[in-house]
Amino acid sequence: MTIISGKARLAGVFGWPAAHSRSPRLHGYWLRQHAVDGAYVPLEVRPEDFPAALRALVTLGFRGANVTLPHKEAAFALCDERDASALRAGAVNTLVFRDGRILGSNTDGYGFLESVREQAPGWRAADGPAVLLGAGGAARAIAAALLDDGCPRLTIVNRSAGRAEALAREIGGPVAVSDTPPLEDAALLVNCTSLGMAGQPPLTIGLAPLPQHAVVVDAVYVPLETPLLAAARARGLRGVDGLGMLLHQARPGFEQWFGVAPQVDAALRQFVAADLPRTA
Repeated sequence: MTIISGKARLAGVFGWPAAHSRSPRLHGYWLRQHAVDGAYVPLEVRPEDFPAALRALVTLGFRGANVTLPHKEAAFALCDERDASALRAGAVNTLVFRDGRILGSNTDGYGFLESVREQAPGWRAADGPAVLLGAGGAARAIAAALLDDGCPRLTIVNRSAGRAEALAREIGGPVAVSDTPPLEDAALLVNCTSLGMAGQPPLTIGLAPLPQHAVVVDAVYVPLETPLLAAARARGLRGVDGLGMLLHQARPGFEQWFGVAPQVDAALRQFVAADLPRTA
């Protein structure tokens, strides 16, 4: 058990709501594992109160914070400095407070790549074309990460074609927009929509056209085994759940706030997964 002193390092996660976030459980595990004098807390803040709340944390001496829905774009606008990952994604999920300044980055793309490499050993972004379902904030960070890591062609499929086209223009590179996912030669299929999440309709997509070497990723992690992943595994395809992305995207922030480089291992995954429903 970690003892909190008057010198404790403090961080947290902004969200509205924030009660569902598994980040306090995740960071709390690392804090105990490394006996860090610190705490990581949920920060449930209404959108209209977010700017004042963010500046208050700087005044209160917090080391930084994570940012989840619906505050990522607002956080981007409020930063004094944004790194290349934040500029590429157009949103911020990790904040570091230094000398009264707010520094922003986006570790979602990093977390995505690390998760796929971990759960599908040997996979490389350069292996072949990728299909991305969705055009929201997470999709943008993942699209940028894939392209920057060597993906030869990316196709975005979204309910709103206009939003997908805007994302394609802003990201640049070998990106196309399609009404239907071109799965025949895809090496990677990524679901970045809320479909399949607990309380949402399942994602209905036929996986039969996918090559046998393809990897299927679902950014959803509640439940851990979505209908999409179950269908992929039933076809003998490699499936990657959304929990790995959550775990890996947290590593850079923890290191900057608490001074320890944490690792993602089986024990951590088991601990965080124990708080998740296994299936819908």
